Amino acid sequence: LACEANLRIEGKFNGVIESKGSVIVGEHAVARSHIHAREVIIAGKVYGDVTTLGRLTITATGQMFGDVLGATSLVITEGGILHGSSKMELKDAPEETAQETAPTPRYLESEAG
Repeated sequence: LACEANLRIEGKFNGVIESKGSVIVGEHAVARSHIHAREVIIAGKVYGDVTTLGRLTITATGQMFGDVLGATSLVITEGGILHGSSKMELKDAPEETAQETAPTPRYLESEAG
C-alpha cells in the first residue's frame, strides 16, 4: 500500500505500507507489515519492521514485534512494548571539519616570557 497522505489502520492489514505522511495503527488494529513513513504511531499491534523519517511513538496499548530500522525519535509510553532492536539517526548530522587554530595575536601574549 503506497499513499501520499496520512493513513490510519483500524482493522487487520497484511503487506508493506509506504506513506509520505503519518501512519497510525489504531488500538484494536493488527498490522503484519513493514512500515515506511514520515511518522508512525502504534496503538495496536505491528508485526514487522518500521522505518520513519521522524518520530516513532508506541502508546501504552501499542505492541511492536520487529526492528526500528531508522528513526530520529523513539517514544515508548509506559505499558508500550517494543520486542526488537532499534537504530536511531540524527536528523541533520553535522559534518565534522577540522578547524585550524589561529596564532594568538601579539597583543594578547603575556609580556613575561
